[in-house]
Amino acid sequence: MKPNKKPQILLTNDDSIDSPGLWAAAEALAPLGFVHVVAPRVQQTSMGRALPRESDGIIEPRALTVNGKEWQVYAVGGSPAQAFLHGYYEVLGFKPDLVVSGINYGENVASGITISGTVGAALEAATLGIPALAVSLETPVSQHFNLSPDVDFSVAGYFTRYFAEKLLNIEMPFDVGVLKVDVPNDATPETPWMVTRQSRTRYFYPLPADPEVAQGSRKLRYEVRLEQDGAEPDSDLHVVKTDRKVSVTPLSFDLTARVDLGDFAKLLQENYKQTKA
Repeated sequence: MKPNKKPQILLTNDDSIDSPGLWAAAEALAPLGFVHVVAPRVQQTSMGRALPRESDGIIEPRALTVNGKEWQVYAVGGSPAQAFLHGYYEVLGFKPDLVVSGINYGENVASGITISGTVGAALEAATLGIPALAVSLETPVSQHFNLSPDVDFSVAGYFTRYFAEKLLNIEMPFDVGVLKVDVPNDATPETPWMVTRQSRTRYFYPLPADPEVAQGSRKLRYEVRLEQDGAEPDSDLHVVKTDRKVSVTPLSFDLTARVDLGDFAKLLQENYKQTKA
């Protein structure tokens, strides 16, 4: 049962409970309702919607002071999706009105969104019928993992509150599970936002481990590559990187290809007949 009539917001992320981006989101959301913060204990970037069996699932209550305000929060030994699930079933024990994931260090655009732990946690919430918002701020790759205090999340916080308030007051169309918001690093509160589609292009490219640094570890690295005229004009990638506007992408967890299923079945049957012949 919900504790009071205020909107109940469950906030998580993939950068860990210690992320300044998480706390910028918490402050931005606080005027809208009661914010429950349940986030991974350690960095969980690029976990997607994974539910690793080796996660310990330990829920550690913490008291943190952010800008003079005391917060009762929970650090979870697990992925972003697991942090959400533990928060939903064990910390809250009731269905929140909204789940917010972020604010992430680094934009989550193009084909890489299936890798994103920020998007993954929001998708997990959406599969349970909870409105979900995933927010990311464009940063250099060098700042994706270090929780740099030099990153200014204030504008991304503004848009987090803006779209969270929308989700608390409207009913999303049937096929919209997650609202994905990506904010350019030079945005202001006056920067226009555009509804976009997810780009099909690749943006984050994997790299082999650096032998000078690896010393036995073979962890993959990645870099950003933005091909000239490679992104569709109405896509998240183009709007953030070229137009320098805030991208707002409605996502569905239905990954079925947009083809006529009957026609596709015929195509497979024809191929089968040709093979047999």
